[in-house]
Amino acid sequence: MPNTPERPRRVRVQRDGPLLVEGPVEVVGEDGAVHVSRRFVVAVCTCRRTRTPPWCDTSHRRRTKPDGTS
Repeated sequence: MPNTPERPRRVRVQRDGPLLVEGPVEVVGEDGAVHVSRRFVVAVCTCRRTRTPPWCDTSHRRRTKPDGTS
């Protein structure tokens, strides 16, 4: 269902993961660049490890855990 005044856009917050946003969306970067996705749900990176900003590429999964294991 599209975003309407009766049904606001839904954003899901995930611990140690991206923000999941119901699309389509426009994301404005720090430099003012506008990134557009027409997908029904997009993952916006919050860890800044992605190689495809502002979209999540699951780079957060490859980080080393505090006990030294990956």
